Amino acid sequence: MRRLFPVTDETAAPAPDGTPGEGTGREWTLAELAAAYAYPEPGAAGPVPYLRANMVSTLDGAAQHDGRSQPISSAADMRIFGTLRALADVVVVGAETVRQEGYRPARARAEFAASREAAGQAPAPAIAVVTAGLDLDFSLPLFTSPLVPTLILTGAAAAPDRVAAAEQAGARVVTAGDGIGVDPARAVAALAGLGHTRLLTEGGPRLLGQMVAAGVLDELCLTVSPMLTAGDAQRIAGGPAVTVPHRFTLLSMLEEDGFLFTRYRRS
Repeated sequence: MRRLFPVTDETAAPAPDGTPGEGTGREWTLAELAAAYAYPEPGAAGPVPYLRANMVSTLDGAAQHDGRSQPISSAADMRIFGTLRALADVVVVGAETVRQEGYRPARARAEFAASREAAGQAPAPAIAVVTAGLDLDFSLPLFTSPLVPTLILTGAAAAPDRVAAAEQAGARVVTAGDGIGVDPARAVAALAGLGHTRLLTEGGPRLLGQMVAAGVLDELCLTVSPMLTAGDAQRIAGGPAVTVPHRFTLLSMLEEDGFLFTRYRRS
């Protein structure tokens, strides 16, 4: 992996132990990836919620192939995927993505145990599922055997029997909307109220589109996959278009095997 942006005098310089610099094609350690993707440090007023998204897209804009993102991913992409999870307090994901991708609980990573403990984080991030109808299989390990109880983000008008089923399975139901749906801004505030300020969403496209429209997305980590799929696969963000495009600023760009790993922050 090599750093393409930002370029500094140190980018290609070897480390004191002779290890090649960031501008060369060696495999980065997990510690280096964690430093490259670290969340912003809290200000004087204390932690505030910061929401980043992690998505992958082909050259022709497809966010998935045959309904899943794995076919357009890579080993390096999965290392970054795991690192971003290891840095987060909570992973926010839409119910449709949970069903399509077969979501399981986030696991504790020994490589990140010390840093998570020092940051006051649980051994693994919680998974927060955004759902209006709670049409989920609550017998799955995501709900019955997570290290950290899975959260269900839903509206106040959610069906009581489905709420009861979720709670019986061990999930914590959090109200983040007045009707049956979820208000993204209220979801972010509700998670922050539970102490989760380092937020990560993995989509899917419908959920990410809602977050973009609500103006709550702070950062996009976008992997550009060197593949073409054609077809009519979804883009990374769906739903109605925003009135004025939201401008983001490029923070960094890494490359490995033709895959580009970019970070953009809201301007």
